Amino acid sequence: MTSEPEQPVHGEAAATPGRRSFLRGMAGGVAGGVVAGGVAGGFAGYASRGTPADPAAAANAAAMQGRLPAVPFHGKYQAGILPAPQRATAVVSFTATASSRAELAGLFQTVTDRARFLTAGGTTPPVGIDGPPSDSGVLGPTVIPDGLTVTFGVGSTLFDSRYGLAASRPLHLTPMKSFPNDDLDPAQCGGDIVLQLSAGNTDTVLHALRDIAKNTRGGMQANWRIDGFSSPARPAGTVPRNLLGFMDGIANPAVTSAAQMDSLVWVNPSASGEPAWAAGGTYFVVRLIRMFVEFWDRVDIEEQETMIGRRRGTGFPLDGTSVHSIPDYPADPTGDVIPLTAHMRLANPRTPETASSVILRRAYNYNRGLDAVGDLDMGLLFTCFQQDIKRQFETVQTRLIGEPLVDYISPFGGGYFLALPGVTGPSDFYGRSLLA
Repeated sequence: MTSEPEQPVHGEAAATPGRRSFLRGMAGGVAGGVVAGGVAGGFAGYASRGTPADPAAAANAAAMQGRLPAVPFHGKYQAGILPAPQRATAVVSFTATASSRAELAGLFQTVTDRARFLTAGGTTPPVGIDGPPSDSGVLGPTVIPDGLTVTFGVGSTLFDSRYGLAASRPLHLTPMKSFPNDDLDPAQCGGDIVLQLSAGNTDTVLHALRDIAKNTRGGMQANWRIDGFSSPARPAGTVPRNLLGFMDGIANPAVTSAAQMDSLVWVNPSASGEPAWAAGGTYFVVRLIRMFVEFWDRVDIEEQETMIGRRRGTGFPLDGTSVHSIPDYPADPTGDVIPLTAHMRLANPRTPETASSVILRRAYNYNRGLDAVGDLDMGLLFTCFQQDIKRQFETVQTRLIGEPLVDYISPFGGGYFLALPGVTGPSDFYGRSLLA
């Protein structure tokens, strides 16, 4: 799925809270000394994977050269939510270590300043003889945007007693639920803050992570991190494959439909009782899923396909003739063609009663080498966005309990977060209305 990024919506000027020196650091000087760099413009060219002549090849060539255009940072919604997955991503969970609400506001403003600069690109100012360089140099003398997006969210634990935010907690924001067949590691779950960085290349993601970590030291401390990637569509098209070999993310709501996004993705306080500050945000679920690929690779291809409900080679539903064919479940009530226990059928039964549980699914692959006993440690960095975690993600996940696929996967981490509303203009910052 592709979409044009939201156009900037300029808000009222906001008073800037004071910042401690550990948050201010070089951030103010760097942000103030930026020379706007590189390519500007929309994101649609990359999201559609290149030119009509050879979409995958054109996008891959552009990405490898770091030529992806800058994604506009300002807007009603955060820019990294609707576009299709980029080639490289990192999701990092943090504990907030700011000592007061004012310091927390300073932290959020610093993250905003860094994200604003990094997504636009440009040159950083020189420093004195005895000062450390203002940039790591990983991307060379000029920071390139490379399609970078920064998605910033908060977890339920941020709304404890530390910062006086308990009364402002979003209605559906809770600790992540454990489901049967999960094997959750507490060290890789939850967090006060979540940051997702996505771009055309891994070095762009790592550069942004180092920049933000340097400029926020003392304000937040990392808990867990996972890096992911999205491969080119193979053999062609726009749908990448996961590490089970199947096309991933075929069925999603239309991100170009404002009506679908308003009913399924964006928080709407006037209709749902959410706090007013959360308008324009969305619930962000991260789920880390280990795949036992050595065992999966020994399974007969027909059994694999009946577990998923699609042909592995083409991505067609078992009753379909194209990738985007809509399966005809009413014509197959007993599951003779697509089994009733197939992953795709359980996840989205396509009935009027289940239409409101559809999620905006975004998935990446991960590869972490070997585990302690020498097995391949790889799987899925699953993320999704929705208006209501219980109505959507948890309802879908409940339908998947006991599916045949559970013998080959093991969810081990992740968390529930609220991706904050967008930054509407130069005077705005992440969470300004929350922390006012």
